[in-house]
Amino acid sequence: MSQQRSFRTVNRILGERPRLGPFPADQIFPWTLIAVGNVFLFNYLLKASWLATGLAIAWGWASWWTISTNKDFFGKFVSTPRISRGYMRHKPIRNSEEP
Repeated sequence: MSQQRSFRTVNRILGERPRLGPFPADQIFPWTLIAVGNVFLFNYLLKASWLATGLAIAWGWASWWTISTNKDFFGKFVSTPRISRGYMRHKPIRNSEEP
């Protein structure tokens, strides 16, 4: 007798970090503070244009995201080692005859 197994569907989002669209949810509050602080500083105090204010906000967001990430940011730029087959005999670095 063959039994057909019915597989339960699994929610793919389980185990992922919470997000609000493409943005991580843990970044929303700090980004809001960065944006409000930059608008107050650049637009109201320094009387800079909205373009300069927007660039300062984007710079602050990118800096905060890079600094506060839970993963190694620069680790993804390290190339993986190339594995190849070798036909040489193994030579130990240390001589086993040393006292």
